[in-house]
This record gives sequence, C-alpha cells and structure tokens, in this order.
Amino acid sequence: MLDGPFDKLVKQLAALPGLGSRSARRIALHLLTKKTALMLPLALTLQETADSVKTCALCGTLDTADPCRICRDPARNKGLLCVVAGVADLWAIERTGSFRGQYHVLGGVLSALDGVGVDDLSIDHLTARVRAGGITEVIVALAATVDGQSTAHVIMDRLEGSGVTLTRLAHGMPVGGELDYLDDGTISTALKSRARL
Repeated sequence: MLDGPFDKLVKQLAALPGLGSRSARRIALHLLTKKTALMLPLALTLQETADSVKTCALCGTLDTADPCRICRDPARNKGLLCVVAGVADLWAIERTGSFRGQYHVLGGVLSALDGVGVDDLSIDHLTARVRAGGITEVIVALAATVDGQSTAHVIMDRLEGSGVTLTRLAHGMPVGGELDYLDDGTISTALKSRARL
C-alpha cells in the first residue's frame, strides 16, 4: 500500500456518493496506471469545470453563465415556478421536456438528523421571488418523504396570502408499476389521489 498522495486520492474518491473505500482504491489504482490517458486529462477537466461552472443567483442551478440558460430563456413561462430540492431534481424534470416554466433550487430539504434547518435552505429567497410578483403558480416538487413533506409545509406557510396557486406533484402508482410490487404507502396514496377515467 502506498501512503501520502495515494491515500489522499482514495479518501477524496471515497467521499463521492456511491463509492466506498474499496471502489475508491480500485479507481485510484486504475487512474495511476493510466496516468497519461486518464488521470491528467481528468485533472484538467476537473479544474476547467470548477473554474467555469457557476451557481445561478436567481434559481440556484449550475451553469456556465449567471443567470443560467433556463432563467434567460424568453420562451419559458415566467409565471410558473417549480421548487426542487437539488440540481439533480431540476435536471430530472428537464430531461422529460414536459415543463417549460422556471425553477427554484432549495439546496436540500429540512432534516433534523442532518442538522438542516430553514436558514440552511433558500426558502427566504423563494419567498422574495414570489412576493416580487409575476409568479402565478408554485409547484412544490419535493420527495414524498417526511423531510420533503415538512419542507413543503414550511413553503406553504411562508407563501400563504401571496396570491399564488400552490400545487405539488402527484403521488401514487408509477407508470408501468404493478400493485403487488408496490409498498403500502404508495398504494394508499394512489387510492387517495385517484382520478376520474
């Protein structure tokens, strides 16, 4: 085993989501054995990305420009605002091509276990955006977890009396889902959220 820089590389790789120490060690070893072909170009790309990618001051997404492409797009519906926990959620919605409004990235959800409180999220910025006018509907697109729903309730309380319509994503049966493979909570929510045929 090598000490020093190798161990530091392994620890940094292991800090990435989905990687444990064994996977990180294998990746580090692979990078070192392909130093010219993989490691040095990767280091250069990481530096270029760190230098060029910014956080959009308006919505909170990542882009090479501030404001981002989505916020600058004149074809977007400025009255429709979709609130998401993180950039990955925004990208997931954008991938569908079914939403043409604006976004607001909270930077997470409330979590007592992780020590994330209201002040750690961009809820005050969201409230200011809505109160500035022009937004007619806020879609709360947060996970159907206890933390996600707690965050949604705080948003609803903060936007009460603002005059905007508050909606949330539908919950229940996924497309292609079979009843016998779904958990009880999903089936219960699907029954409560049933729609007319």
